[in-house]
Amino acid sequence: MTLPLLPPTTRFLAADTDVVAPDGSDVRLLAATDRGSMAHFTPAPGRIAAAVAHRTVEELWFVVSGQGRIWRRQGKDESIETLRAGLSLSIPVGTHFQFRCDGEVPLTVVGVTMPPWPGFDEACAVEGPWRPDRAFSG
Repeated sequence: MTLPLLPPTTRFLAADTDVVAPDGSDVRLLAATDRGSMAHFTPAPGRIAAAVAHRTVEELWFVVSGQGRIWRRQGKDESIETLRAGLSLSIPVGTHFQFRCDGEVPLTVVGVTMPPWPGFDEACAVEGPWRPDRAFSG
């Protein structure tokens, strides 16, 4: 069986925020298919996202610029890692995570969500190591 080809999509990075994610991140939407979606988010210096876990999606991140930290916990495994340009990471389904921008310039990340982001009910609030600067809005 051959699957039908979807038409290619093209989307330029918007000048303004398309949506605010449940964790408080300002998000600009990028290209998407029925199997995954891509987004660009840029927390400003000093911003701390709310800690969340995703119910059904996993994510891949690529840090474009800036610096910060990400906390991830999956079961008993827990880590805090430095975010900086060139780093890529994964966030498997159900992983608790929180991130922050620690530098003097915005932290710029491109994330791929698989399957595509289904809506605000996808994220659930969890306890993280830092106090967020915006309340969870899921």
